[in-house]
Amino acid sequence: MKQDIEINTDDGVAKASLFRPDNGASAERGVILYMDAMGPRPSLYGMAQRLANSGYTVLLPDLFYRFGDYGPFNGNAFGDPASREAIMTMLRGTTQDMTKRDSAAFLDALTAAGAEGPVGTVGYCMGGGRALTAAAIYTDRIAAAASFHGGNLASDAEDSPHRLAADIKARVYVGVAGVDNSFPPEQSARLAEALRVGGVDHIIENYVGMAHGWTVPDHGVYDETGAERHWKRLLNLFGETLS
Repeated sequence: MKQDIEINTDDGVAKASLFRPDNGASAERGVILYMDAMGPRPSLYGMAQRLANSGYTVLLPDLFYRFGDYGPFNGNAFGDPASREAIMTMLRGTTQDMTKRDSAAFLDALTAAGAEGPVGTVGYCMGGGRALTAAAIYTDRIAAAASFHGGNLASDAEDSPHRLAADIKARVYVGVAGVDNSFPPEQSARLAEALRVGGVDHIIENYVGMAHGWTVPDHGVYDETGAERHWKRLLNLFGETLS
């Protein structure tokens, strides 16, 4: 069941959607789903609902709320030059630090919705780094963090998530596209080293043959077999940690 809400943040009001199990069961375990660069839309709503139906209260916030109304975009929006430019403008203008601060309000929204226990985070594309960063900051709430085809998880940028690895107390899973220019092998190696040295319980798994975006149904590169493998890993992670 989907419920549209508004969340007050330090910078304004973020639109978001809460998802609860379709069978009406209460779900005290919470998850924040950090969107990809095309923003909240039917394909992500479906993913959030599938996760909710496994026994979670899921929050899907609009990370681009500072830009007001935009789109709508779909998974193939990067193929259109005008859409790509609009998306990149919002992506550049929504920093890791902004989402890091917003995540305090996101966690409060889950608590208000009845999810008062340990929280999981999962992010796709740009959301992957946000999920890991949140886990490093809100260690008292976030028990598991997952990234799928996340970009720039271990870049040279000052706000690269790998720099916070030593602060993460959550269990971490990173699903990597077989070929992904936004997360090349050298970054994967850097992230693995940072997590290992930081003492983080983690797995980095390479999905050979999958392209960036393979998990999201409205992407042209969507792969059903690879997506189901991702669901198995994600539900196992949360099932083992959010009890």
